[in-house]
Amino acid sequence: MSPQNLKKIIGVGSPIVDLLAQVSEEFVAGIEGDKGGMELVTPEQIEALVGQLSGAPVIAPGGSAANTIFALAKVGVPSAFLGKLGEDALGATYRDAFAALGGDIARFKSTNAAPTARCLSLVTPDSERTMRTELGAAALMAPEEVTADDFAGCALAHIEGYLLFNPALAHQVLSTAKAAGCTVSLDLGAFEVVRAAGDNLPRLLEEFVDIVYANEDEAEAFTGSKDPIAALDALGKLCDIAVVKLGAEGAIIDGRGERVTIAPRKAKQVIDTTGAGDFWAAGFLYGYLHGLPLQVAGSIGSLFGAEVVQHMGVDLEPEAWQRVEDELGRLKG
Repeated sequence: MSPQNLKKIIGVGSPIVDLLAQVSEEFVAGIEGDKGGMELVTPEQIEALVGQLSGAPVIAPGGSAANTIFALAKVGVPSAFLGKLGEDALGATYRDAFAALGGDIARFKSTNAAPTARCLSLVTPDSERTMRTELGAAALMAPEEVTADDFAGCALAHIEGYLLFNPALAHQVLSTAKAAGCTVSLDLGAFEVVRAAGDNLPRLLEEFVDIVYANEDEAEAFTGSKDPIAALDALGKLCDIAVVKLGAEGAIIDGRGERVTIAPRKAKQVIDTTGAGDFWAAGFLYGYLHGLPLQVAGSIGSLFGAEVVQHMGVDLEPEAWQRVEDELGRLKG
């Protein structure tokens, strides 16, 4: 299927500039919050953490849904993004990076009331990332700013779970995307998101979401059980397609009247798990948008996820994307 025949996907979430730093276990143990999670911080807190680093962090465009959409744009899927940037140099750089991939930047919103959002991703020697996020301008997108026009011409809306921290905005995005005729894809994003959404989450999933993704921590937070099958059962009753990602153990998918197991794809080396789940979703959606079976779409998800963990951040080198393109040709047959 050529890019001209592919339907457009829109990502919705917080466009965030990633600040990536390799740190020790002791560094993460010495800051507030759980290792491996994501917590919101103030500008002063993020500046204090950056000041404690031994060197300058690596800077790259990021954000959960944005990582997914940037990856899809990179492999030729028509893409747009809905989120709010600051009217500053980081915001301009962010727009330019997406435009350079052929992305539709017309749906970005902007404000001069706050700077472009930043996320400090602290990567420990075990390749786990602990995130501290200053939402800045991204937090200022109001429910009334989201309209059906934002989803015009888009067949699928991929929404990051972090929006659930703002219940009114999340409801507006989910309901508007659904009413506009989009298939709705939701990545739960973090166990803190699931806890924050609480009893409201099952209703939102059942009413608005067609495809849902959870990792092991999010699955446990949703069901209270460490059994990923229990989570797949619960999520599969609410959404047409449910995915539980098992990290290095692969993934399991329920949907279209079948249940499939996705074998893991072993990375040669794991440097940084930042964006691994986002890239898995990108690969899966690539297969979904091309009409491929769930087994193949899941295998493409594993391909994307295994590639990104071999790099610091999600800005892959050209040779890495070439490996992905070559393997996509093989998987698509």
